[in-house]
Amino acid sequence: MKTAVSVIIPNYNGKEYLEGCVASLLEQRFKPFEVIIVDDGSDDGAVEALKAGLPKDIEFPTFRFITHEENLGFATSVNDGIKAAKSDFVLLLNNDTKADREFVGRMYLAIRKYRDVFSVSAKMLSMADPSLIDDCGDSYCALGWAYTRGKDKPAREFRQAGRVFAACGGAAIYRKQIFEEIGYFDEAHFCYLEDIDIGYRANLAGYRNIFFPGAKVLHAGSGVSGSRHNKFKVALSSRNSIYLIYKNMPGWQIALNMPFFIIGFATKAAFFTAKGLGLTYIKGLFDGFKMCREQGEASRVDFSKVKPLTFAKIEGALLLDMIRRGICVVSVIP
Repeated sequence: MKTAVSVIIPNYNGKEYLEGCVASLLEQRFKPFEVIIVDDGSDDGAVEALKAGLPKDIEFPTFRFITHEENLGFATSVNDGIKAAKSDFVLLLNNDTKADREFVGRMYLAIRKYRDVFSVSAKMLSMADPSLIDDCGDSYCALGWAYTRGKDKPAREFRQAGRVFAACGGAAIYRKQIFEEIGYFDEAHFCYLEDIDIGYRANLAGYRNIFFPGAKVLHAGSGVSGSRHNKFKVALSSRNSIYLIYKNMPGWQIALNMPFFIIGFATKAAFFTAKGLGLTYIKGLFDGFKMCREQGEASRVDFSKVKPLTFAKIEGALLLDMIRRGICVVSVIP
């Protein structure tokens, strides 16, 4: 039987979660898939414990392991898994998730249905409260903000499939051949916003990213890095937010959105200052400009290949999401 899907699990010190994640994959109704676990320099013995407990008498799923001697980051880990995959479809899955029994099969059917779809984002539910959304596809707006759709909202409100700006790399399936066209996950990110970046490049190339509510996983969230806002995450996210703009927008579009960027980054600086992380955020922004210089023009999209109508559609989406995000922010201010 041919391997139809390659499930790639990047793992870094995920002992608390990894066995539960794999156990949910062993219970899948859809069988012809492989699991590639990329261990990123862990020292907690999670992979060794997993190997010892795996069943010896199953045909599918099959398991393979890739080991890094040091922590190279999410982007490098998933790239290594994608390149090693035997199938045409690669499904990225965080180690702190538990998949519904229909998850792999439904993700496979969803992406096969549309030839112009690069990625499909699953319905990620909070493991602490499955009635709430953890993520259902990611958005990006003209303020320079990336954000998760539906975070902490009732899951019942997100029952319709539809287009999203980018799939959340925590539970998403991708067409492997398109990576050869638009490039793999940018390893300079290390982690954070690399899934927005790859989704942006797919949009520029004329592909779609969609959300499919029929495929569900439970997600613990911040399973390795800790709380939702911490120095490591804030520093890398702010750095990568500058690099993301540099890579994916031509100069005229950066100039067009500059007033919005100034408002967006100033608002974020104030937000993180209130949480005691203002200096970390601002330093991250400066690191982002330094990163752009270091990566240089070679890291940018070849904008000559992008159709004018595509630019117009993307800019329209960025502005519309800015309005939507502004409404959401204002609505929670007392």
